[in-house]
Amino acid sequence: MKILFYGAQSYDKDSFNLELPKYPDVSIDYIESNLTPMTAGFAKGYDAVCAFVNADASILTLEILAGFDVKLLLMRCAGFDAVDVNAAKDLGITVTRVPAYSPEAIAEHAMGLALAANRRIHRGYNRIRENNFSLVGLVGETLHGKTAGIVGTGRIGAALCRICKGFGMHVLGADLYPNMSLVNDEHVVDEYVSYDELWERADFISLHAFLNEESYHMINDKTIGKMKDGVVLVNTARGALVDTKALIRGILSGKIGACGLDVYEEENPNVYKDRAAEVFDSVTSTLCSFPNVVMTSHQAFFTHEALSQIAQVTLDNATAFAKGTDYVDKSVVC
Repeated sequence: MKILFYGAQSYDKDSFNLELPKYPDVSIDYIESNLTPMTAGFAKGYDAVCAFVNADASILTLEILAGFDVKLLLMRCAGFDAVDVNAAKDLGITVTRVPAYSPEAIAEHAMGLALAANRRIHRGYNRIRENNFSLVGLVGETLHGKTAGIVGTGRIGAALCRICKGFGMHVLGADLYPNMSLVNDEHVVDEYVSYDELWERADFISLHAFLNEESYHMINDKTIGKMKDGVVLVNTARGALVDTKALIRGILSGKIGACGLDVYEEENPNVYKDRAAEVFDSVTSTLCSFPNVVMTSHQAFFTHEALSQIAQVTLDNATAFAKGTDYVDKSVVC
């Protein structure tokens, strides 16, 4: 099994090379270029390609891969919205993913964003660096005793429910398929409610929903208008869950009191790239100008444990494809 690894960073190479000795029938070549129609031709002679969440696995890319007899697309991430799944299926390309990798890492980052934005930790840090010890403008809200609203209670959402319960919060869940064991067995979700009720009752809202036609821009002017004044909003799921322009209006109006974002709508041209020397129009610069907003660049997953799990599951999937054996649970997209 020869794999071409797209978008390779130093940490990708380190984590995969640590696992490779366990897979003697697998070899990997790494390139920094991302998977796009322009770079798909590099895969000539390979059995499979490996890509990340910011790839362009559109029909054109997939047609080029299929033309070079590439039969396997290994997505080293949980999401696969970058892949035209129907086209892959028609072209005979198997698509796999990593359905869960260290959900606690993402949940911990979500709470970290909430705390930093709510308590203005980033501003306090910058002030101290300049010998400014004033507390003016840094007041936040105590989370203990407040209501947390977790949108999507899969593995990541469930991990955040446990964290919020540890903070002494009343925890609301909203999910099309409620996990009642979180209520009845673990007692980390106090009750499941509708999305509308969650918007209205929660002091802290964290998004962990899949992105699809129904969830696109689920945070918009209408839903923001239903929220409590000063609500803390965090998104570590997918940028397009939030209408960015509506979000900015919500922050300016004071409806959203603090916001933590690890994902955002215009992130694809930016993710994992150093654009510090460029001049370009960016909505992120507007968001970062607000004192109550903290942003990171799609790094919620980024721990040693998560990288190790990503490498293991991806290589397990490659081996399963080559041998015709079972894949890791829920790994196969098509």
